[in-house]
Amino acid sequence: MFNSFKTAGLSGLVALGTLAAVPAQADSIYLGFGNNHDRRVGVYTGDDEDGFRRDRNWRRCSPDRALDKAERMGLHRVRIVDVNRRVVKVAGRQYGDRVVIVFANERGCPVIYR
Repeated sequence: MFNSFKTAGLSGLVALGTLAAVPAQADSIYLGFGNNHDRRVGVYTGDDEDGFRRDRNWRRCSPDRALDKAERMGLHRVRIVDVNRRVVKVAGRQYGDRVVIVFANERGCPVIYR
């Protein structure tokens, strides 16, 4: 039993050592687990060669993220009403009533008004 733990620990150290051997010219390293639109899983390095480069706006609340969050909050037939540099407004139905949720255009899409 102890030998299997030693083997697993040693293989983990080897895996971390291979990540340290990434070429120095790589701009950045991404560890991706996929999302709703991109199902790829793995470690990606470099610039935009593989199409996995993140924009600087990853901290912002995208309309897709706002729609996903509104659906998780229980709204049905959600749609984007308005997007500007400060807020993302989403409308939908909940318990037969029309509901509008306003998300701040910041990281995590915090709810401003419901």
